[in-house]
Amino acid sequence: MAPRGSVLEDATNQEELIRTPGGSTKTVEETYQKKTQLEHILLRPDTYIGSVEKVQQTLWIFDGTKMVQKEVGYVPGLYKIFDEILVNAADNKVRDSKMDTLRVDIDQESNTVQVYNNGNGVPVTVHKEEGVHVPELIFGHLLTSSNYNDQEKKVTGGRNGYGAKLTNIFSTEFTIETCDGQRGLQYKQIFRNNMASKGEPAITKCKKTDNWTRVTFKPDLRKFNMEELEDDIVALMTKRVYDVAGCIGKGCKVYLNGEQLKIKKFSDYVDLFLNSQDVPKIHEKVNDRWEICVSVSDGQFQQCSFVNSINTLRGGTHVNYIADQVSAKILEHMKKKHKNTKIKQFQIKNHLWIFVNSLIENPAFDSQTKETLTTRATAFGSKCDISDDFMKKVFKCGVIDNILAWATFKESKELKKTDGSKRSRLVGIPKLDDANDAGTRNSQHCTLILTEGDSAKALAISGLSVVGRDRFGVFPLRGKLLNVRDASHQQIMSNTEISNIKQILGLQHGKEYTDTKSLRYGHLMIMTDQDHDGSHIKGLLINFLHAHFASLLKVPGFLVEFITPIIKAKKGKQTMTFYSMPEYQSWLESLGEDRAKGWSIKYYKGLGTSTAAEAKQYFADIENHRKVFTWDGEEAGQLIEMAFSKKKVEERKGWMRKHKPGTFLDHSESNVSYSNFINQELILFSMADLQRSIPSVCDGMKTGQRKIIYCAFKRNLKSDIKVAQLAGYVSEHSAYHHGEQSLTSTIVGLAQSFVGSNNINLLYPSGQFGTRLQGGKDAASPRYIFTRLGPLARLLFPEPDDQLLAYLYEEGQQIEPEHYLPIMPTVLINGAEGIGTGWSTSVPNYNPRDIVENIKCLLNGEDMYEMMPWYKGFTGPIVKNPAKKNGESGYTIKGCITQIDDTSLEITELPIRKWTQDYKEFLETLVKPENKNEQPFITDYKEYHTDTTVHFVVTLPAEKMQEALAVGLDKKFKLTTTVSTSNMHLFNADGLITKYASAEEILSDFYGMRLELYEKRKAYLLASMEQDMLRLDNKVRFILAVVSGNLIINNRKKADIEAELESQGYDKMRKRSKSKKQEEDDDDVPSSKAHQASYDYLLSMPLWSLTMEKVSELCGERDKHAEDLEVLRATSPKEMWNQDLDAFLTELDKLEVEEESDARKLASQRSTAKRQQQKQSKKQKTKQKKANPWSDEESDESGMEDTNRARISKPKQAVTAAPRQRVAYKKNAGTVSMSVTEDDTTTLATAATAEEEEPATRRRVAPAVPKPIMSVDSESEEDDNDIGLSLLERLQKKQGKVSDKASKPSTSSLTSKMAKVAVGKGSKNVAAQAKRTTSNETEPSSPAPGKPAEKIRKTRTSPFNKKSGLSKGSVESPEEEEVVSPAPRRQAPTRAKKPQQQIYDLSSEEEEDDDDFDLEEEEDEEDSDFEV
Repeated sequence: MAPRGSVLEDATNQEELIRTPGGSTKTVEETYQKKTQLEHILLRPDTYIGSVEKVQQTLWIFDGTKMVQKEVGYVPGLYKIFDEILVNAADNKVRDSKMDTLRVDIDQESNTVQVYNNGNGVPVTVHKEEGVHVPELIFGHLLTSSNYNDQEKKVTGGRNGYGAKLTNIFSTEFTIETCDGQRGLQYKQIFRNNMASKGEPAITKCKKTDNWTRVTFKPDLRKFNMEELEDDIVALMTKRVYDVAGCIGKGCKVYLNGEQLKIKKFSDYVDLFLNSQDVPKIHEKVNDRWEICVSVSDGQFQQCSFVNSINTLRGGTHVNYIADQVSAKILEHMKKKHKNTKIKQFQIKNHLWIFVNSLIENPAFDSQTKETLTTRATAFGSKCDISDDFMKKVFKCGVIDNILAWATFKESKELKKTDGSKRSRLVGIPKLDDANDAGTRNSQHCTLILTEGDSAKALAISGLSVVGRDRFGVFPLRGKLLNVRDASHQQIMSNTEISNIKQILGLQHGKEYTDTKSLRYGHLMIMTDQDHDGSHIKGLLINFLHAHFASLLKVPGFLVEFITPIIKAKKGKQTMTFYSMPEYQSWLESLGEDRAKGWSIKYYKGLGTSTAAEAKQYFADIENHRKVFTWDGEEAGQLIEMAFSKKKVEERKGWMRKHKPGTFLDHSESNVSYSNFINQELILFSMADLQRSIPSVCDGMKTGQRKIIYCAFKRNLKSDIKVAQLAGYVSEHSAYHHGEQSLTSTIVGLAQSFVGSNNINLLYPSGQFGTRLQGGKDAASPRYIFTRLGPLARLLFPEPDDQLLAYLYEEGQQIEPEHYLPIMPTVLINGAEGIGTGWSTSVPNYNPRDIVENIKCLLNGEDMYEMMPWYKGFTGPIVKNPAKKNGESGYTIKGCITQIDDTSLEITELPIRKWTQDYKEFLETLVKPENKNEQPFITDYKEYHTDTTVHFVVTLPAEKMQEALAVGLDKKFKLTTTVSTSNMHLFNADGLITKYASAEEILSDFYGMRLELYEKRKAYLLASMEQDMLRLDNKVRFILAVVSGNLIINNRKKADIEAELESQGYDKMRKRSKSKKQEEDDDDVPSSKAHQASYDYLLSMPLWSLTMEKVSELCGERDKHAEDLEVLRATSPKEMWNQDLDAFLTELDKLEVEEESDARKLASQRSTAKRQQQKQSKKQKTKQKKANPWSDEESDESGMEDTNRARISKPKQAVTAAPRQRVAYKKNAGTVSMSVTEDDTTTLATAATAEEEEPATRRRVAPAVPKPIMSVDSESEEDDNDIGLSLLERLQKKQGKVSDKASKPSTSSLTSKMAKVAVGKGSKNVAAQAKRTTSNETEPSSPAPGKPAEKIRKTRTSPFNKKSGLSKGSVESPEEEEVVSPAPRRQAPTRAKKPQQQIYDLSSEEEEDDDDFDLEEEEDEEDSDFEV
């Protein structure tokens, strides 16, 4: 209290008035008030139960049979107090599973609501701390609850301690009744006047079986500004009872006003919403806490959700949790099935209607009204993992169709942004030559010419000089138009060509056209090349119009085409013009055997081939070159869609199967129907595209590859030629009509030999043709690289077969055959990949040796064995996968990855066609993830690979290593790929596309064709040899007759001589040429004369043939032919095939030997380079030491050396004798290794292992042997081919070189001398230096007659060559045992001359520069010497 008389007391006693903003005055007590909690709830009800004012809102209500959306007027607060009691009753089902009845009675007239539930009642007992009965505490005291312990996980609706007390407060009368059967007491208490007054509880006895609770209340309608329970609020209460019935589910009967509801489960409840909407329902009870249902909405997201029986009107985190899962899976599915539809996840969500019934532990809401759940998903206490079966049903329920329809509608609106309009002046479109009358009142008479490229535009402009520019406009297309049928909206919107066409024509999206008056041009003319690609461009433009402006195709005369010749044939003044290749082929066949001899054939590859003069001729006769497209009904639209839609693949396959060769469009008609264009012209492109993409089973080649091989054979390409030059030769001699870039890339592909490309490259790569680093993309430019026929090409395609093939003719010349037929199916050797119209193919590579073995099995009448895919140079495993239900199977191809230690991995092989550069980029993503907050999976990686090998060393944290091991190293590092054999489509011998189930089936089909060809070859060779013998017989007879005078040919007419020859029985024969192809390609000789039999072969013999020597020569040649003929007759076709296969294998063995030799040479070069690096490092460190003589650091031989290299820490230690052991040398995969076995008599102090792949890990040791330690001359050289020899052989070979260098003769036995061993301080190798006496050497044997003198290498006896044999030219000397004792220490000697030092290095390296030893002597003047 304030002291008496103080200022504070005076101020307190004075009454202070405060003026309010309204102008009135209040006392402090009136201004600042304190309310009890009960008074606060009544004063501010919206904080606790929501608004107490009536609101109008569209809500779901029950109309007696179903749920309907209706605008209702209700008071949210009144609805809430009813819901609190109902949720309490529903919570009891969670607490007591035996609860089976819930009754709700709403008496609208008496304003009374009663909620009853059986099950465990409220404990009827006095709360010891509060001193009141528990029912009164729960229902009559604020902030009382059983849900305050957050450590206890509960799934009930109560949380804050208000709940039912709020109902009591906003009721004029509130009655709680409960039976506690456990205590045998029944409790009843009445509260009145908004819980202000409470009656005394009436407690009576009850049966132990009586357990129930009933709450009856009369809402205080005055608090809600109501006079009675209105129909709308009763409808909402009724709907809420149905809600609880659906949430509680089975095992509990729910009654409303005495009538049992027919809702037994959540699915029945959902039906009340969906049955009236005629929409699908996909329902799943995921677990005991989650039950969901998904349907489709009308474009706006809808939800009906419950948390612990509480109706969350606004949803919340539980709804988002389900909706996000569903929408994400739908989006993932659409990305696979509808790649062109660009849509986002929230847009998918707008098309969903989701029902959720969940039980959440200790739920948190945004307010006491509990309309929105705010609990995080991680705190739900359970998970809802939606099953794949559920999602499959969702995909099929129509929601995706709705999304696509909405997306299409949205895209259509956006496409209108690029619409054109009818205006006379159009600017901003490059390369448009607009017609002068375009967009004017004469626009319907104007024609827009769309040309294929700028060169075609130049042709059109030349033609416009004839017809004028007023009504003709020209616009060039850049290549092929986009196929809009399955293109994405973004692709169409961003396509400049389509936007320009719409602007030029004035097209408006979505508009139906009955005429062209609203357009800038009344006609659209397509002017493309007359080849297959030109037909495709026409089809793509028709497809664009049909997809977006279909009505225009029905307008007569709107779409026209301008045709030009594809081939012109001239003979004198006669000219034949052809507008399609089948038309030309038909004419060519009509000429018979002579074909086009005498005709000059010109192929018009494109419009650019025509001259300006020809262009003017075309436009002068425009009526004959102009063809009008006509609409022939809905069939035309179906055909257009079939030809271009990805959804019509099967129909397109059937359409192509019905194609008959020789079909072409008749251009003599002035009108062309869309159906005829599709069936007779566009199909030619589809067939040609398929032939360019899918190889033949006969030779495994596509058309372009076959043309290249044909020209290589024709040119007999044995010497190098530039790839660019070969491409030109192919274009000239095989009628290749496509781009040079495509041709050169095909040539490069035939020559590639890296892992994953060709098992046998038919062309030889002279230059950089690409590596496995980038999958061949790193090939050099065609003008820089050379090629020729591969060494196995002519063994696979024997030259005798050339005369038996069916060659094609084009442009008046013979070109490639329909197909080759090699001695084995090359499609299996090199595999095949391709995508054509309607079909695609994928054939793995197989081992040619396996193929040969299977062919021999067939030749011997044996069963074939199953072949596994095989890729030359690939070192990883290939595993067959289990067969599927349809019997199809595939193979898993894995890379090689091994764990080095807890934090290191080594990757030495990648799966097939996973290139090194691509994999490096993948590793980069593991080092630096795109998400900056994500921890990198690996810390670093190092690269040791070459252009032919793969070698990564990856480091990662130990915990990430364990994670990778748990998942699987192959899977985590993406080192697996699959190869399927279920898509092996190939053209068969009849030119029909065929699906093969296995490689063995391909081989079986090929076997019959090839064996038949061998029979033809034998018959052809027999006939040819018999012809040759007959020719020789006739020549011998003719020469003898002329020499003897029986036939006089001088001074006589040729006709008389021929008549006499015929009378004497001489045979007429055709004139022989060097080859059949040369004969056919000889345009100077008329065909009739070239193939006519005559006596020219006799009469054209030179004069010197009339000698006895010539007669003898011809007779000998005839006898040789007779022998060969008998041998051929005795050889069966199968034996001929076997001979070809054996010749192939022999050459293959030879090539593999050469490849191994090249590998050894590479290893030698690698080792030499490594030693040079080590020398440079050593010299650098020596200079550093000299510059800092006080440094305590020991000099390393190389910083690159392996730390595990064997070290000799005590250089003064003597070499002691030890039991000898045998040293066994092994050679495996180019690595020379050495293992020690105890049954030999030689001991090595340390075994030296030389590995070609890791030269840095080589070791140098000083062997402890009882023989003199000889040193290898550091200047000795070794041939590159020595790399493949064992270590022993190489040491012996070095000894042989040393012996050759000896300047003095040596004695027969080895004399022991003092040897100096220089051991550099801190060095890692011990060099044995010995002075040896000379010994007599065995003289080399004389070379055999006719052979050059052989260089003999001599060697002394060595502890390393006792049982492994001597090197070539070495001399074996008897073994001598000597005692090895340590030599007394002495001063380091002066440097010895290099020729006197010979050092033997126990490593795989070839040589060591003796400068190393000089450096060691300079480093330490107190080196230890050892005497032997």
